[in-house]
Amino acid sequence: MRGFLFFWSVLTITIAALSLGPSFAHVLESLPRLTKWSPALWREATVFNGQFLLFAVIGAPLDIAAIICPAWLAWMLRDDRPAFRFVLAAALLYALALVLWTVLVKPANDILATWTPGPIPGNFDAIRLRWETGHMAVTAAKALGFISLVLGSLSIPRD
Repeated sequence: MRGFLFFWSVLTITIAALSLGPSFAHVLESLPRLTKWSPALWREATVFNGQFLLFAVIGAPLDIAAIICPAWLAWMLRDDRPAFRFVLAAALLYALALVLWTVLVKPANDILATWTPGPIPGNFDAIRLRWETGHMAVTAAKALGFISLVLGSLSIPRD
């Protein structure tokens, strides 16, 4: 069982890191996107030309796996209270990140999907701010979840 637990811990941490990575990339991009980019450049890079297609195709399954894997690991650690609590917190924080994405980013994405080339929409500033800050909130939840997952994994007793 210990070998499987070690394997599952490493797999779970890897999946959680791969889920956190694209979210953190959004945060790293956000300052110039909010302060230097023109509205036309932001819209062109964000809405048109499929820049974020792989964030959905690959990122969405990773986000789901980043909830399921720590939840399963927590269940396996249910008799080891310190590790269990940290890993369960990680699963809940990654779930919170998905809720935040659904509440903050998805509504902005739904509006972005209606935009067409031409004049910049009147609600541009509000939608851009919601999209960028929504990604920041998602990243914060994932980062806390990742830290909790690592702490939980380090708390697993070794033979």
